[in-house]
Amino acid sequence: MKIHEYQAKELFKQYGIKVPASTLCDKRENIEAIIKEMTMPCVIKAQVHSGARGKAGGVKLAKDFQSAIQIANNILGMELKSSQAGVKKVNKILIEQGIDIDKELYLSLTFDRANECTAFICSTEGGMDIEEVAKNTPDKIYTQLIKDNFEPEISVKKLGFNTDITNKICETAKNLYKLAIEKDCSLVEINPLVITKSGEVIALDAKINFDDNALFRHEDILALKDEAEENPYELEAQKYGLNYIKLDGTIGCMVNGAGLAMATMDVIKLAGKNAANFLDVGGGASSEKIEKAFKLLISDKNLEAVFINIFGGILRCDFLAEGVKNAIHTLNVKCPVIVRMEGTNKEKGAEILNNSGLKFTVVKDLNEAIEVIKKI
Repeated sequence: MKIHEYQAKELFKQYGIKVPASTLCDKRENIEAIIKEMTMPCVIKAQVHSGARGKAGGVKLAKDFQSAIQIANNILGMELKSSQAGVKKVNKILIEQGIDIDKELYLSLTFDRANECTAFICSTEGGMDIEEVAKNTPDKIYTQLIKDNFEPEISVKKLGFNTDITNKICETAKNLYKLAIEKDCSLVEINPLVITKSGEVIALDAKINFDDNALFRHEDILALKDEAEENPYELEAQKYGLNYIKLDGTIGCMVNGAGLAMATMDVIKLAGKNAANFLDVGGGASSEKIEKAFKLLISDKNLEAVFINIFGGILRCDFLAEGVKNAIHTLNVKCPVIVRMEGTNKEKGAEILNNSGLKFTVVKDLNEAIEVIKKI
């Protein structure tokens, strides 16, 4: 789960991490009063779940009162198009006190799956182009694996600052680590962490992602979820206990099992197409749940076809067939539906589909499925 920058900064403050003074605004009529309380310059920041907001025009510096009002009015309500999250409407802005910046750094903690531990990452090259730094000058980024006690000094000393600044960065890192562990974060990131000309260390931005599987332990964090920022298909899937992720392709796919889902997307790619989604109905899905899943699947207006690839174990093939048949009959589905079933009651499942009076293409294996998808 993701949260907004302003929410992440509230958590930062709870954990002793310094952030600039700021006020959230979601109504145009409040803009002028908020800006009057600021000392110029100030920064106006779009509050959307997206990186690269600055490059997309969602973060701007205002040097005087009038320009601040104009910029705030322009950003609030805009359609922000970023390279990382597509188009997002800006419903909230953060109006933040400007900071006298001397140096921008990068600081983050995330989970390193290859090494099965948390990784601490820092760099002297913070700011909008951190991705380019990672690509072109990776030697400027320091990564420290945390398998026992966290000692940020090991990496922070490599940044080359004096003892006072080094200690302040280390204190920020330790507080960040405490937050990450206690709140089950999958990512905490400060980009940039700035050193001011007076020697303060302040988090100018804040990004936090949480492990969805641990949210049952954190009702306070779950309350921060902004459903307006979530994909509506994925929100609907969550209501029925379905694992769904929207993708950019045109072939909808429904499977039972994450590994089979990945393989199915590969099959679609081999056929020269791209998957429109990841949809795992799970091992114990009922025919009713299958019907709900199929309804969700075909609500995507970009679909050219649906490919159902099921291995019948706990989920019997006849249950799948019954659910899909009911869904297609109810929803008046027009696009081609390709079905490959293997496992428990596959013959009975194929019989249900073939005798349904509906237009299914039941294939015997994945090679046949590829040939059918190629012709779409």
